[in-house]
Amino acid sequence: MVRNQTAVIITLGALTAIGSLSIDMYLPGFPSIADDLETDVSHVALSLTSFFVGISAGQLFFGPIIERFGRKIPLLTGLSLYLLASFGCTLTNSVNALIILRFFQALGGCSGMVISRTMVRDLFPVSETAKIFSLLMLIMGIAPIIAPTLGGFLAENTGWRSIFILLTAIGGMLLLATARFLPESKAADKTVALYPAAVINRFYVVLKQPMFLTYAIVSGFASAGMFAYISGSPFVFMKLFGLSETEYGWLFGLNATGLIAASQLNRVFLKKRTSRDIVVVAASLQVLSGILLFAGTVTGLITSITTFVLIFIYLMMQGFVFPNSTALSLEPFEQNAGIASALAGSMQMVIAALASAAVSYLHNGTAVPMAMVIAVCTAISFIILITGRIVISRKFIHSNA
Repeated sequence: MVRNQTAVIITLGALTAIGSLSIDMYLPGFPSIADDLETDVSHVALSLTSFFVGISAGQLFFGPIIERFGRKIPLLTGLSLYLLASFGCTLTNSVNALIILRFFQALGGCSGMVISRTMVRDLFPVSETAKIFSLLMLIMGIAPIIAPTLGGFLAENTGWRSIFILLTAIGGMLLLATARFLPESKAADKTVALYPAAVINRFYVVLKQPMFLTYAIVSGFASAGMFAYISGSPFVFMKLFGLSETEYGWLFGLNATGLIAASQLNRVFLKKRTSRDIVVVAASLQVLSGILLFAGTVTGLITSITTFVLIFIYLMMQGFVFPNSTALSLEPFEQNAGIASALAGSMQMVIAALASAAVSYLHNGTAVPMAMVIAVCTAISFIILITGRIVISRKFIHSNA
């Protein structure tokens, strides 16, 4: 039994949300940042891409580190870096400096993302992890509801720099909460080697596990579609559909409400259905909504309302896909849980960065690039899911023959 379980889960959920919070809060400020730094929105969007790169690289760095030095000290170190980089963003006067600082902000913040997932695997039974991840999504889901609305308000009334002042304060609070409430879930292990060959071998052991590979990639592409929406939606809803920064924040938050509702329904469904079955149904609905969104934008038949509805369905299904896929990808690993969590998170963010960059690169003044990237991501996710399930089943049959 985990002591202070409620405080532990709330803290882990907040750490999981640090990436989403750091992205969603500053999205409504893109136009203000561009004006103040005398650049355009497409260059400001590169700070989003650099953030994805930092998260991806950082998780691969922290994976071996937390197997060697335990969970808590690396987490406190990473959060300290996040705090300093966030403060640096408040002082910057160039878009290039912002891009670099966002990289280091992500590098520090990703410690909370990878280590929180690992600690769930450390602290709770395998049979309970999908439910715990659903609880984390309840907490994590508050970020995209509050953050864009708050970010839009701050950008309009106190300037975009106040967004990063708030992120600095949040980093400080997470640092204190981690020190106070989180136990050390795995002691440091001096036998874990950190030289390149040993680290690569640990990554290989994880990657050759079909269950990990299947569900990590499924989660990665499903999440990439979500980040394509995050990257493209400011232009689509504010420039094409004419929403204000505050209105966009409310719409963004409403979409996140669907994701939260689904993550909590997931806890109910898990009483009667397996995680595997839930992922199949949710991924099917995601690919359907993605294809309809793309077809509608290409033909010009889609409206702002239908765009919102289809994206709402997509994000709601993400509330089922993410917690179950995450739990399933970590399930085989009592050892190397940190490596598995790091790889899963890094793969997710690499794919997300590519999806985000694709939306920016394909920008043509319409909603087609965003819709196309979402449709492609959902299709790949679904194909990998079905193919992976076949491979896993055959391996199970072979091992029991």
